[in-house]
Amino acid sequence: MHLTQWTDYALRVLMYCAAYENRDQPVTISEIAQAHGISRSHLTKIVRQLAALELLDTSRGRGGGMRLMRPPSDIVVGAVVRATETNFEMVECFGSDHSTCRISSNCNLKGVFDRATRSYLAVLDGVTLADLVPVRAVPTSHSARRVVIPGVPVAP
Repeated sequence: MHLTQWTDYALRVLMYCAAYENRDQPVTISEIAQAHGISRSHLTKIVRQLAALELLDTSRGRGGGMRLMRPPSDIVVGAVVRATETNFEMVECFGSDHSTCRISSNCNLKGVFDRATRSYLAVLDGVTLADLVPVRAVPTSHSARRVVIPGVPVAP
């Protein structure tokens, strides 16, 4: 299974917002674009979709930006993937209207791929955005260790 770049970026936006959910200032598109090296205009389109899906609350103008509309623990990755992906057909015979497969009527491969896709999505249904956000500072005897993931901020 291969996710589109659109879904990849949508998940990055949501993860970034989750990492900064307690910050006073909302997250900005420019901030995420710079952190990930992604086109600002491309991210704008993705943010619009995430807002339409009621995952992000956006505001324009000075002091504007975006915030998650729900706690990260309530945002299921499987639901985000289903909403942002356009095609789950692993092989052409999944779409019977354009299939040219000559053995589809006697082939069990379609059923195997269908079960694999359902299993893949079931795993994603068991993961929330909170599970994807990096671990914050962990107290130790002398200092705090941090898990650093490039492009995802670690709160101070």
